Amino acid sequence: MSKRDYYEVLGVSRNASDAELKKAYRRAAQKHHPDRNQDSSDSEEKFKEAKEAWEVLSDPQKRAAYDQFGHAGVDPGMGGRPGGGGFGGANFSDIFGDVFGDIFGGGGGGRGGQRVYRGADLRYNLELSLEDAVRGTTVKIRVPTYTTCKTCSGSGAKKGTKPTTCTTCGGHGQVRMQQGFFSVQQTCPHCKGSGSIISEPCGDCNGQGRIKEQKTLSVKVPAGVDSGDRIRLANEGEAGENGGPSGDLYVQIQVREHPIFKRDDANLYCEVPISFATAALGGEMEVPTLDGRVVLKVPAETQSGKLFRMRGKGVRPVRGGATGDLMCRVVVETPVKLSSKQKELLRQLDDSLKGNGKHNPQHHSWLDGVKKFFTE
Repeated sequence: MSKRDYYEVLGVSRNASDAELKKAYRRAAQKHHPDRNQDSSDSEEKFKEAKEAWEVLSDPQKRAAYDQFGHAGVDPGMGGRPGGGGFGGANFSDIFGDVFGDIFGGGGGGRGGQRVYRGADLRYNLELSLEDAVRGTTVKIRVPTYTTCKTCSGSGAKKGTKPTTCTTCGGHGQVRMQQGFFSVQQTCPHCKGSGSIISEPCGDCNGQGRIKEQKTLSVKVPAGVDSGDRIRLANEGEAGENGGPSGDLYVQIQVREHPIFKRDDANLYCEVPISFATAALGGEMEVPTLDGRVVLKVPAETQSGKLFRMRGKGVRPVRGGATGDLMCRVVVETPVKLSSKQKELLRQLDDSLKGNGKHNPQHHSWLDGVKKFFTE
């Protein structure tokens, strides 16, 4: 029975991102897990099918081979044998050159051609303020990377010349060594696996096809990002070898600590110090938000630690959803550096409050609990 297309198995498009693939696999695995479908006869097969699709598509090299050759590119049982499907009657040397040339270079390693290799992916750590992360911004960054040599257009050969096919391996970059009954495939010692020979190297890149330089890029940061989020800039990584495709650049977001706010997903938190008098009598005070100042009404008899919610004053998540809230935690501040007169006034107030539980209900409840603890 022929295998189903791996993208069809997971229910994603062929240009699905890594995150979309992972989400689709988890959904399929949960749906078809045998432990959850004991009465279904085909759940185990569908679970195995989803697992096989994920193992191939989650691996960049296997996915590249699959996109180019289908199941034959990742299933050795489908190629290399006459009449076996996939590559038909091609010999092992041809299959090795075509399949692995595509994996590492995006399809430039065919017979008689120069082998190309995809450039490496790069990572850049971008530190942002909380304000920029919440509102979004555009940042210019400088990234040290390999870029394609403009003089030779990435070929590595002197202008006016071009690489020639390696006669030792026939352009495959691999040679077969016979050892008794066994045939071993290894890197061509003449061209070092490139499949071609550069007789006159480019003077600017010394035959490498790439030069190292600082590249300036403009990164558009969407509103609502948080620490740990990544922004992918396609083809902005290192240039490939021998004219191969460039890798990608991943910009890793790190949000700096803020002196006032702490973020928890879509909500923001802040502490608001209030005086003893304001806590007891109530009052109004201005508190900061990312959109400006707002008035917080503190009711009378407010206890330290009480949370007040400012709806819609938080963060709108980058992946969508409702804007979060600003949670203000009031902290009653004990007065310091009191004068003699102020201390005497506080003593008079304290004396007037003693003996009446209605003024300090929490204190009296606590004392009752202590007495009960020692008497039982």
